[in-house]
Formats: sequence, C-alpha cells, structure tokens
Amino acid sequence: MAAVTPSAALSEVVGSKPLPRTEIIKKIWEYIKKNNCQDKTNKRMINADAKLKVLFGGKSQVSMFDLAKIVGQNVK
Repeated sequence: MAAVTPSAALSEVVGSKPLPRTEIIKKIWEYIKKNNCQDKTNKRMINADAKLKVLFGGKSQVSMFDLAKIVGQNVK
C-alpha cells in the first residue's frame, strides 16, 4: 500500500508521518479502544472525544462504517 500523509486533524490521532490507509485505520481503532470511544450499547457507533470530533466534522457520533470515508477526506 502507498503511504499517504494525514491532515492536521487526523495527525492528532495517528501521528504526522505518512502511513498506508490500512495502518491509519488500525491506529484510529487503537485510539478509540484506548480512550473508550466505542459506544457501550451499539458497538458499531463511535462516540467522539475532542480530537475525534474535529476529525468527524463536528459530529458527536459516527458509524464505524464511515471511518474509511473520513480517512479518505483527511489524507493527501
């Protein structure tokens, strides 16, 4: 996979060095699990903390299926 450069909002979560998209998704999930951002009742939903809210475009909750789209919008 080709490495892509994360945007400023994404680099707050995964770091600023270029990574393949697969690694970016892995690092986002590590962050979500470490900070208990996965919804307790509906595991498919991700509750945003301050860093994730910026990444999610101001939304307080997104579906895990939206992650790929969000990453696509936040890489160069």
